[in-house]
Amino acid sequence: MAHETISKPFSDVHNKGGTVLATLLHDPTVEGLDVALYMDGSASMEDEYGPRGVLAKLGGVRNLVEPQMRWMLEYLATKDRDGVLRVAYWATGDGSALEIVGDLAGKQAQEYKFPGPQYYGKGTVLLPVLRDYVAHIRKEIDRGARRGLAVIITDSQVHDAADVRAYSQQVAKEVASGRLPRLNFVLVGVGDQVDEGQMESICHEEYPGVGHLWCHRIADKMEEMAELVAVLVDETMTVAAGGTIYDDKGNVVKVYETRLPAVLEFKVPAGCKSFTLEVAGQKFTQPIPEEDHHEPNGHGAHDDDDDDDDDHHAKPVHKH
Repeated sequence: MAHETISKPFSDVHNKGGTVLATLLHDPTVEGLDVALYMDGSASMEDEYGPRGVLAKLGGVRNLVEPQMRWMLEYLATKDRDGVLRVAYWATGDGSALEIVGDLAGKQAQEYKFPGPQYYGKGTVLLPVLRDYVAHIRKEIDRGARRGLAVIITDSQVHDAADVRAYSQQVAKEVASGRLPRLNFVLVGVGDQVDEGQMESICHEEYPGVGHLWCHRIADKMEEMAELVAVLVDETMTVAAGGTIYDDKGNVVKVYETRLPAVLEFKVPAGCKSFTLEVAGQKFTQPIPEEDHHEPNGHGAHDDDDDDDDDHHAKPVHKH
């Protein structure tokens, strides 16, 4: 039997009696996504990072931020087009400075140290983060970035909300006119010093031709932060417009109105050799494999073990 060819954005395709099950490797509109992670480095965070140097070796107080940063980095890198994230501490120095940690690879996430910034900030000024990310994405467009996502963590009130809203309008205009790719800012507040009303006023803004640029959530504790980021990023990165499946003659066989699930299930007419998924103006055509369980060896559909073995032969393993 010929090897199945599974093409992006699918990771697995099965045909059971004319019902096709197609698993999406990732949301196809997220091709070319460039992700950055900005961690609050203001003075109020100092206790969360724990002591440094000799004191850190005494034990007792641990760095609550580091495991969360590692987890987020590893997770977000699976969404990023090259698995490498721009990582920085923000709100450092006088509150408006950034300390760039570097371009970090998700594969090495567990080896990185996140002891906190060199200079904890005396305020929480957000505009420099947005400027930094927009400058970064402009450079990355030439290297294949087609969409941007900045994840920003804070534990306190933002001191320049009006500036942030004004700059967001400017960014939205550039996105709408095509001068910048589609961008999203995910703002995650941690703890009881966060001003939720302020976050809502930044995030609820809708921009012509763009919709929302921002979304936010608040975690009660540092330990919940990474999980919240994952949920928010997944929500933000789903296809708002849904998608349409066509058979090989161009007939519509299924319409997903709101969003694409991870596994697409639909029926195709007898003899149909391929299907096409259309989403956000892009089309992805995938050959349909021969029907599963057609061997005359008595294996039934319940034989899961064999299924799994077949899978390993049929598709390349995607390392993310």
